[in-house]
Amino acid sequence: MSQSFTFNQRLRLFSLETQSEFLKVIRMPAFALPSLAFPLMFYVFFGLIFNRGGMSGQMPAYLMATYGVFGIIGPALFSFGVNIAVEKDHGWLALKQASPMPISAYFVSKILTAMMFALIITMALFSLAAIFGDVRLSRSEWAMTLLVLLLGVLPFCTLGLWLGLQLKAQAAPAVVNLLYLPMAFLSGLWIPIDYFPDFLQKAANLLPAFHLAQLTLKVQSLDIGQSWMIHLAALAAMTAIFLALATRAFHRISNN
Repeated sequence: MSQSFTFNQRLRLFSLETQSEFLKVIRMPAFALPSLAFPLMFYVFFGLIFNRGGMSGQMPAYLMATYGVFGIIGPALFSFGVNIAVEKDHGWLALKQASPMPISAYFVSKILTAMMFALIITMALFSLAAIFGDVRLSRSEWAMTLLVLLLGVLPFCTLGLWLGLQLKAQAAPAVVNLLYLPMAFLSGLWIPIDYFPDFLQKAANLLPAFHLAQLTLKVQSLDIGQSWMIHLAALAAMTAIFLALATRAFHRISNN
């Protein structure tokens, strides 16, 4: 079913759908609590307590950036990769398609919800880093770090969307975790990438989390020195690939 909407009507639909999605997710403790607590908990232990004074005193700033990346990836992957798989199998996605509401509102609401979680996580990490880690950045550096992390949600939303459309509800949580956690480790989000053997450092270039981490670290000049254009191009290419795969999977589901 299709229906024409004015711009204001469309904007209201998107706003209401986003509010509904955010409330739904925040009322799911199994999703909301780990998404918000784990990056902060890991940062407190490994960025503030055990590593104070490491890397010439730069470890709190370094891990603020990498755990920021770790924190924003989780809501993006699970909101799409797991929630869409469940909603698809339970017929909720088909119901959304049959309703007069533009189906784009369904997907945009999930992107905005992932960004809201990313904003909460990032601001909490900033507070911990500034108050307890003595991290001192300029206003432009704080703002740029926040911007990179918020926009960095998008590649992982497209990856999660493709996974959610491909996977069954029962398999989605396990598959997403099997992808998320090894990718985080191998991208240098828990241990600085230059501590890895050469072959793992080269392999990290295939992972989107590595490129986002390097872009975030570049704001503070703590990255490994590659051009920001390389990381941006890699993220853009990965986003386009996963979006194309997800679009193909969505059309296949819609035509069945």
